[in-house]
Amino acid sequence: MNITRKKFVRSFLLLAAVLRKPLSLFSSADTGVPIPFKRVRPGEKGWPSRDAWDKLNKAVNGNLVPLKNPFTMDSASLFKNIHNPYFINSDPALTQTLGWLDAWKCQPSVYAVEAKSTSDVVAAVNFARENHLRLVVKGGGHSYLGNSSAPDSLLVWTKNMHAIQVQEQFIPAGCETTQTAQPVVAIDAGAIWAQAYNEVTTKNGRYVQGGGCVTVGVGGFIQGGGFGSFSKYYGLAAAALLQAEVVLADGSVQIVNACNHPDLFWALKGGGGGSFGVITKLVLRTRELPEFFGAAFGRIKANSDDAFKKLIEKIMLQYRDKLFNPAWGEQIKFHSDRSVSVSMLFHGLTNNQAHAAWQDFENWTKENTSVYTWVEPFGIFVLPARNMWDPAFLRKFAKDQIGTDDQPGASEENIYWKGDGEQSGQFLHGYHSGWLSQDLLKDENITQLTNALFETSRLWSFSLHFNKGLAGTRPEEKEAAANTSINPSLLDAFALLILAGGEGPAMEGIAGHEPNLKEAKEAARSMRTAMEQLKKIVPLKGSYVNETDYFEENWQESFWGSNYKKLLDVKNTYDPNGLFFVHHGVGSESWSADGFTKLK
Repeated sequence: MNITRKKFVRSFLLLAAVLRKPLSLFSSADTGVPIPFKRVRPGEKGWPSRDAWDKLNKAVNGNLVPLKNPFTMDSASLFKNIHNPYFINSDPALTQTLGWLDAWKCQPSVYAVEAKSTSDVVAAVNFARENHLRLVVKGGGHSYLGNSSAPDSLLVWTKNMHAIQVQEQFIPAGCETTQTAQPVVAIDAGAIWAQAYNEVTTKNGRYVQGGGCVTVGVGGFIQGGGFGSFSKYYGLAAAALLQAEVVLADGSVQIVNACNHPDLFWALKGGGGGSFGVITKLVLRTRELPEFFGAAFGRIKANSDDAFKKLIEKIMLQYRDKLFNPAWGEQIKFHSDRSVSVSMLFHGLTNNQAHAAWQDFENWTKENTSVYTWVEPFGIFVLPARNMWDPAFLRKFAKDQIGTDDQPGASEENIYWKGDGEQSGQFLHGYHSGWLSQDLLKDENITQLTNALFETSRLWSFSLHFNKGLAGTRPEEKEAAANTSINPSLLDAFALLILAGGEGPAMEGIAGHEPNLKEAKEAARSMRTAMEQLKKIVPLKGSYVNETDYFEENWQESFWGSNYKKLLDVKNTYDPNGLFFVHHGVGSESWSADGFTKLK
């Protein structure tokens, strides 16, 4: 075939243009614009074959299970049992919160690896990475932000990894020349705090800093920072972490502590669950147990707005002058009906010592009975600290305060606080939090604080969680908390303010169990308005990553403050391709909201 010179030149120029154009697996042949990396979904090209899934199942010893949507089956039976957090915890397709208005709803993964060993987790991580799958990690499933649930994903479920071992002497690996031995508890990541407390406190007479809600998973709680009822005395839960076994994105298993991968170790202490790897085992320091724990409860109501404002001022002065110390934790709630609920716990005090702390306030209320009424009588209760989480003791002496697992064959040790059980299966309308600086308790600022709390209560009820701010704690605990990656604002805060609302059990799309969306939207609007008004009167510093707004603006600064840049460096070092993704987690700004498309 003859080629004219004109055709030859045209072909040559075309070839030269093609050769000059860089080739890429992720660029358009027409425009040269990079095509974003995308994870695959079922039915799409690249989704693993049946044979591939069978090989994974073999690699995890038959622990790969296909998940069905529990909400498309017998919803009557489901909602009959969903009040029980242990029922939810036993199903990999469920989460403790069922959804959030205009944000997310509980949706099962396609498959779950019901991990029973670290090697199972390694196989799941490798499979997800090699096949470009969305990966989800779930322990207790308590994430308010929905980070233990994602459709079209592979779930690593650690619930069956729950071994707990108390040790009298432990030194982190590689730290033999720099650290001394101390008592610890080694916990597999799927354990919940009820199990940990029962082993450490009830059976061994020690204390480990964990969560107030006993059905929360240990692994996610520690990574999120984690506060407990006695954090004002024992400090931040993440600060008690001495060592962790972690499966990284490349499938390697690393022992992480202050001497091995100290940057990753620091990130795991408050940098948020599900962002850096899959923790499979943790070692936490244990502490001496006092003779007594105790509680102060009651609800007092004012008969006018002026009286309520005075009550708010009085209760804040009571806190500042009598309770702002390591002994007292938990919360006081301010209601929109002009009442105040006291739900405080204390560490190491006798009944007489606890009463003495409240005596002046009680006398004041008795002097003003025409204005204030105890609608729930004030009372102080003390119990042996070793019985605080003892299932047998609580079933006998505090049965009105606890719920029990009513599933057939359930262990008698499966207990939970009834107040926490009310959240089981909840549908959130909104959730906001922020730390309040101890400067607000000064004489010159107490009126400003009182006005802020009063004006906010007119729009929505809220609570001050004193154990979730570390101002007033012991100096050594504040120093330990400063060496974690959580927002440093908590070090100066006397309390974390939480303003939230929801309903439940409820689930969108389930006939007979649907949330009232009209009321939910109005509630969400009211909560936003209340928080905006509060912030105009007093500053709120940051927000707590485990209890926060799904729509939090500038979340990097809010959750981690000055620590975020370092956290992002750690993320890029150990997970440069972003295998681990959670909503508003470190590095998530590089991904689409669903975690399937890489944006940058």
